[in-house]
Amino acid sequence: MPEDQNLERMMKEYGDAILRMCFLYLKDYQLAEDAVQETFIKAMKSYDAFEHRSSEKTWLIRIAINCCKNIMRSRWFQIAGNDLSGEREKAHDDPIEAFLEKDSISRAVMKLNANDRQIIVLYYYQDLSVREIAEAIGKTENAVLQRLKRARDRLKTVLEEAGYGY
Repeated sequence: MPEDQNLERMMKEYGDAILRMCFLYLKDYQLAEDAVQETFIKAMKSYDAFEHRSSEKTWLIRIAINCCKNIMRSRWFQIAGNDLSGEREKAHDDPIEAFLEKDSISRAVMKLNANDRQIIVLYYYQDLSVREIAEAIGKTENAVLQRLKRARDRLKTVLEEAGYGY
């Protein structure tokens, strides 16, 4: 399959899911769009080296996670991230962002730390199996199960604090 058709297929098949994951990871729609764009650029550059030991979706998610981490490590994000937090909460130019922030569970997920948010998003929003998550984040299945349990416990606490009894 020619390279541009392969890119188009991957973007159609996985683009929205990758965007949602990046948004929940970064808490900023524009940064999430940047991360998605960078994800697909990196995927196309390295597609020939993809060994198909994991699914294409898992491979793309791994690239997207790394792109999100790179953005979060950037000096700009560390300096401007706190200053932009108020603006991010008010700006709803995109309907996906507005929906996610209105949805109580999504709001609670966004309050979790990055590691907890990552594991919850991959398991519940991306519907990845524990094995696929382990491949995507480079951890053992037992480590993923442990992180998932802890993240669920913290999510439950956030929801209870928000007035949702579970």
